[in-house]
Amino acid sequence: MSFVLRRDEEVSLNDLNDPRQAARLILCAARDGELEAQALLGQILLDGHGIERDPALALTWFGIAAQRGHAMARNMLGRCLEHGWGCTADPAAAAGHYALAAEADLDWAMYNLANLLATGRGVARDEAHALALYRRAADLGHAKSMNLVGRFHEEGLVVPRDVEAAYRWYERSAEAGDFRGQFSLATMLAERGDLGGALSWLQRALEGGNLNFLRVAREQLANSPLAALRQLATAYCQRAAELGDASDRSRLEAARTA
Repeated sequence: MSFVLRRDEEVSLNDLNDPRQAARLILCAARDGELEAQALLGQILLDGHGIERDPALALTWFGIAAQRGHAMARNMLGRCLEHGWGCTADPAAAAGHYALAAEADLDWAMYNLANLLATGRGVARDEAHALALYRRAADLGHAKSMNLVGRFHEEGLVVPRDVEAAYRWYERSAEAGDFRGQFSLATMLAERGDLGGALSWLQRALEGGNLNFLRVAREQLANSPLAALRQLATAYCQRAAELGDASDRSRLEAARTA
């Protein structure tokens, strides 16, 4: 990402090896009114990247950038409100910010608003509207939304059940890099007897998956009727133990002694 420093010098963060130096430059540019830097300052404050973590201050900077028309800052303002980062959780207010950012054609905002609509958090549950938003985001190349469009087709939610359509959406999601899409595709490949293809995608999902995903996926693999998939469950337990807490380490020990 690049932004303008002191209005006459473009800086690329990819060229900076020291996160603290990058944070100082971002802070200076944000204070000078550079919009991209203001949004980025909110993100590094939220993550604690090169600067002391301060979710409440991150919320402030996201708000400043959002008011100036930065769609991703608006989306991140919604994320803070949805999850209570630096504030009291307010999914209804989050939905409002997601909707504004979605109107600006931001795929992540469409996805986040769809998630609220699909579960009825902060808004009335509306699976049809959720699917429409997932489709819009997917058409923009949003990999996670592709996976969820596939799930709607596989489960027959809102639309008639269509396993072939689900397969194609999962395939698009997997190839676009979403680890959940990779897992979904692997599951369908295993069901179709393509164990080699399934294991290949499961390995890629393992490498990219976050902790919440790994915790769910390890149990699904452990309960698989296929021995090769049950064996891979241990690798998922191992990765979760590396990222997680004592409960994940205990789960790994149980998997090793099973």
